[in-house]
Amino acid sequence: MFFRTKPAGSYRYLQIVHSVREGKKVRQQVIATLGRLDLLEASGQLERLMRSGLRHCQSFAVIDAHAAGEIQPVAIRRIGPDLVFARLWKESGIQEVLRSVLKARQYEFDLERAIYLTVLHRLFASGSDRAAERWREDYLIPGTEGLELHHLYRAMAFLGDSIEQLEKPTGALRCNKDLIEEALFERRRDLFTEVELVFFDTTSLYFEGRGGESIGQRGHNKDHRPDLKQMVVGMAVDVEGRPICCEMWPGNTADVTTFLPIVKRMRERFRIREITVVADRGMVSQATLDAFENSDPPVRYIVGVRMRRQKEVSLSVLGSRAHWFESVPERSKAKDPAPLKIKEVWVEDLAM
Repeated sequence: MFFRTKPAGSYRYLQIVHSVREGKKVRQQVIATLGRLDLLEASGQLERLMRSGLRHCQSFAVIDAHAAGEIQPVAIRRIGPDLVFARLWKESGIQEVLRSVLKARQYEFDLERAIYLTVLHRLFASGSDRAAERWREDYLIPGTEGLELHHLYRAMAFLGDSIEQLEKPTGALRCNKDLIEEALFERRRDLFTEVELVFFDTTSLYFEGRGGESIGQRGHNKDHRPDLKQMVVGMAVDVEGRPICCEMWPGNTADVTTFLPIVKRMRERFRIREITVVADRGMVSQATLDAFENSDPPVRYIVGVRMRRQKEVSLSVLGSRAHWFESVPERSKAKDPAPLKIKEVWVEDLAM
């Protein structure tokens, strides 16, 4: 059964109807006509009718009692983020690796759940650990109910706990985070696993307030905040886009000084035989390239250069074994008197 309005002249009448099957057809049969809709709404009769019916519906009675303030409000928790990422967290091995690293430690709270909460918060909202504590109130995340803000701070401190001081120029620390990265890499490693092509890039993060007292330094700030201390974060991924490791340096570290130490560390930590570095030419100095070639074994690299300003490019690429031309697109001289020159290069097999 359902309500239906039926127009009659300038008025609309409210009816209760139900569907009746007659042979192969379904027809609507009027049970009762309640009256003119405008009069029912104005007099409140329709509302009283609906409320009297709600007394016989248990679920609607609870909603009606809540609207009347007769019961205490209930919390609404979202379950979607945990349903999706809890499975990824487990299948990727992060949960198992964290718990294996924590076996020798005794914490009065579930540190693995604290790290999971902060990761989940950064995936959906980002922000500080304090914001993560407030964000958790709207979500159902099993195992995080008893966590407090100082637990999240201690979880982050655990990841950054140093194990040993590494060599300069980067001054990086070996910490618990590195143990977790290496264990995750070993999980997906088999007899034929080889990582030969690694993509590496850096960015900077700045600290608000008094943050960054140890690693924070003033440097070239990409966010145009030279007044704040910053740190440099580098990420290395394989050719399939899977993260291998990340590194952190003081904010005044130049990108060109990070390449050789990161290559050396990756060889030691992940037993990688050959590495090919792909980077912009501005990130790699000539001294770094020379160090790549003189290292044992040599490090292969691919760098972008300006075609006409590099002697090697002029001889190898723009020589007789390659085809190139310049094209000038048509442009209105009134808008742009200097035409734009576009260079296109096809490089043949230089090994021939």
